[in-house]
Amino acid sequence: MPTINEILNTMEYGPAPESQKEAQAWLEQKGRAFGLFIDNAWSEAGELFASNNPADGKQLAELTQATAADVDRAVRAARRAQPGWQGLGGHGRAKILYAIARLMQKHARLFAVLETLDNGKTIRETRDADLPLVARHFYYHAGWAQLQEEEFANHRPVGVVGQIVPWNFPLLMLAWKIAPALAAGNTVVFKPAEFTSLSAMLFADICVQAGVPAGVVNIVTGDGRVGEAIVNHAGIDKLAFTGSTEVGRLIRQATAGSGKKLSLELGGKSPFIVFEDADLDAAVEGLVDSIWFNQGQVCCAGSRLLVQESVEERFLAKLRARMDNLRLGSPLDKSMDIGALVDPVQRQRIHGLVESARAEGCSVYQPAGCELPADGSWFPPTLITGASTSAAVAQAEIFGPVLVAMSFRTPPEAVQLANNTVYGLASCVWTENISLALDVAPQIKAGVVWINTANQFDAACGFGGYRESGYGREGGREGMYEYLVPVSEDARPAAPVPTAPAKAKSAAPAGDVFAIDRTAKLYIGGKQARPDGAYSRAVHGADGGFLGEVGEGNRKDIRNAVEAAHKATGWTKATAHNRAQVLYYIAENLAARGGEFAARIAAMTGAGNPEKEVQASVERLFYWAAWADKYDGLAHQPPMHGITVALNEAIGVIGIVAPNENPLLGLVSLVAPAIAVGNRVVVVPSEAHPLSATDLYQVFDTSDLPDGVVNIVTGSADELARTLASHSDVDAVWRHDGSAEGCAEVERLSAASLKRTWTGGAKGRDWYSTAQAGGRAVLAHASQVKNIWIPYGV
Repeated sequence: MPTINEILNTMEYGPAPESQKEAQAWLEQKGRAFGLFIDNAWSEAGELFASNNPADGKQLAELTQATAADVDRAVRAARRAQPGWQGLGGHGRAKILYAIARLMQKHARLFAVLETLDNGKTIRETRDADLPLVARHFYYHAGWAQLQEEEFANHRPVGVVGQIVPWNFPLLMLAWKIAPALAAGNTVVFKPAEFTSLSAMLFADICVQAGVPAGVVNIVTGDGRVGEAIVNHAGIDKLAFTGSTEVGRLIRQATAGSGKKLSLELGGKSPFIVFEDADLDAAVEGLVDSIWFNQGQVCCAGSRLLVQESVEERFLAKLRARMDNLRLGSPLDKSMDIGALVDPVQRQRIHGLVESARAEGCSVYQPAGCELPADGSWFPPTLITGASTSAAVAQAEIFGPVLVAMSFRTPPEAVQLANNTVYGLASCVWTENISLALDVAPQIKAGVVWINTANQFDAACGFGGYRESGYGREGGREGMYEYLVPVSEDARPAAPVPTAPAKAKSAAPAGDVFAIDRTAKLYIGGKQARPDGAYSRAVHGADGGFLGEVGEGNRKDIRNAVEAAHKATGWTKATAHNRAQVLYYIAENLAARGGEFAARIAAMTGAGNPEKEVQASVERLFYWAAWADKYDGLAHQPPMHGITVALNEAIGVIGIVAPNENPLLGLVSLVAPAIAVGNRVVVVPSEAHPLSATDLYQVFDTSDLPDGVVNIVTGSADELARTLASHSDVDAVWRHDGSAEGCAEVERLSAASLKRTWTGGAKGRDWYSTAQAGGRAVLAHASQVKNIWIPYGV
């Protein structure tokens, strides 16, 4: 008589198809042809393109290719509607968002089937993961709308928002973007992916049923030309883009100098780290969910397996056995694990990368019994071993069901391998040692870290990346700030008009040729340094009198300063209390030399009350010292058995171009918040009035500031800002010298490495005002949020 295990091993899954009757009936009702949804009305269908079912290649419907004129019409409708939508108030918006959430739940099965037909992912994923999260986002953001006046006081909506999403999570990406935008009081022009627009068309019907006013949500379909028209439209105040890193770069370049607010959620090459003490069976299941969920077409997919050497063979054997039992087939069959790829082009790209690994001598494992359907776009689950860390499959975002595995020996090596990527979106850490997990998680350069779990998402927990995975967050409190602007920004003054320097009365005064050279040097790595080019320039005062000389820094000086800043990692690891003490000490020593600094400011600028600027600088140092140990993170309680800890982390190395007005206060107001949260900085002082900055390093030397935390390079603001923005090891650049063209150049050059920027544009800033030069808005520029998911028990 066979045992129970023998019986179970011989059992096979029976077919469990989901009916597509209702979805097909809805498409028929719409005539299988869609216009554009603008101002709560459907346009007549124009130039049409097909939307096909990836599982069988059959056409589902046709959609309209929007034109630039269509995009303009949508933007104008959104602009007309925005004041009324904002004026509806938080409660009015909350009621409508709540109605959308209820309707999404009511029609969840229809949406799930339509999404599966259009996208190719399994019905289990659309039904059990995507749709519940979609409703959750609208419920959650209905709450923020209700609380906006209280929780986001002194903020206003951005205005008209352009939103562009990819094809891997069509409806979920729509909810991630539209829900917070509407909650904050913005109106939107939304572009779904060309391949997967049908669920957005159904969502338009939901908007009408929920009572969304005309013009608040506008949906335009089409290829990249439509996205380009949205990006370049002068009437768009903010752009939110999810997609490839390559397109993200183009958007950053196109928007440089436009003043548009920008958030980018881009590619990833996420590490999945398994330590030797992990529950290996649980880790295998987590890995299946991480890399083969949605056929691996997930930006945060755990596509790089890093497994400790001592358990590598045992873990890979378990993984191969699990791969052999994965079921690939009709996405509408509820017993399937893996569905179809979105398009044949995607399949061809994945195939090419896998074959390149095979040609390089890697081992490629694909389940022998995994039969691919004859029609549609399919690719089997794939495991690649033996790849070098520099191989294309180990570095490129494959965006398919392909896992690349390699081993490590020690936790430091695991962290090093995990961070060996240009991306920084997500990571998984598997270990039963909670101390090890919580030690490793902060060291990984990624916006999300899952501990003993994978692919967890919730509207209350921010999601977004570091480095070339983009910047900005979606979800949570930080996601709301992406769609809001501090009202103090509206009160900023116009950029100061540069005053012509007074005619120099004389060059450097004549004297003993053997006298000690008093030229102010650069300040790099805690030491005074001569400029590499051995050039200096004279600094004259407001009356034309000679005040001194400063070095002319160049590209090599910036390189040396950045290198020194990278060595000062101890500052980032120091406690906030310690950083606060140092800032207080700097303030104390500056105050002790207040008369000297006041005299210097008066001589350089001709200011009538220089003591005011010195006193304000001392107070600003105290202000940011006070913030250093108050800028705490949050502990979220998502709908899972655990918590998500949101940590405010330093960005890294920040390049700062200080303003010409208020040369001491402006520099202090930028440097102090940056170092308060643990960054290290390379500062270009006021080009016109640099001597306050060169005097400051004497204060730093007597204030226990570690070497390399603040580096000062004098010289041309344009040239040095250009170098900072182009430097791949600079993580962010701030420019606030009032040069609109210079700020635009910084934003444009930052696209190469997708570093964060904070620029003043063509406006100045009241450096005496904490509303304009203080608070959480400044700290948000100086930090990035990491969400660490920590489940309880099993």
